[in-house]
Amino acid sequence: MLELNGVERHFGGLKVLQGVNLAIPQGGVFGLIGPNGAGKTTVFNLITGLQQPDGGAIRFDGRDLSGLKPHQITRLGLARTFQNIRIFKGMSLLENVMVGQHSHLRYGALGLLLASAGFRAQEQRARERARELLSWVGLESQADEVADKLSYGDQRKLELARALATEPRLLLLDEPVAGMNSAEKVEIMAVIRAIAARGFTVFMIEHDMKFVMGLCEQIAVLNFGQIIALGNPEQIRTNPQVIEAYLGRDDDEAGPAPSQGERA
Repeated sequence: MLELNGVERHFGGLKVLQGVNLAIPQGGVFGLIGPNGAGKTTVFNLITGLQQPDGGAIRFDGRDLSGLKPHQITRLGLARTFQNIRIFKGMSLLENVMVGQHSHLRYGALGLLLASAGFRAQEQRARERARELLSWVGLESQADEVADKLSYGDQRKLELARALATEPRLLLLDEPVAGMNSAEKVEIMAVIRAIAARGFTVFMIEHDMKFVMGLCEQIAVLNFGQIIALGNPEQIRTNPQVIEAYLGRDDDEAGPAPSQGERA
């Protein structure tokens, strides 16, 4: 579904990504992990058009995403959540999710001003869909409440529902359980599993190894801007390169440190 071929991203002399190759299959949950500063969020920024690669190609269903703006990529069927929650806190939960549907609504400014029959029909469908998506994440009973009143974990769920409102085929989750307690993580894991079971493909960045290992079918490991391992959770858990990336190695075993230009 999604392919990264030889993707490069540099910031001055800093090589954040170096020849990254990834293939995300359709269906299920795929994870991308790595130490802090490995370049994981940069991968998501390139996929979603917030940044452009300095080399290589990114394709979604065979279409090159180079040069496309974020809203154009969203319309192709990719949606994303962020590390930092970005909801409209002064709006209701229902309104937040309806915002995610804007690219699929087909009434114009005149229809809005005149409250035409077409406008009313589409608004009603949007409300019904928003309530359905809120039910998927367990927030339907709070649909008319202001988002600012939600707990941190529920704000994360709301962000998921709003991303789903764009009708994506591929859902990118950037650290979906960052800052959550254990109970909230269990709830989010169940929500993501249910989303994947509905046919959505999920591509996830996460630092919580227990969460990743318990949810993802396939995992890629990024270190110093390069993919160093790819496999199922057990293969990743026992991979020597992955263990070294997270835990380091004895000084007498270590080779020369990477140069500044090679650090991610």
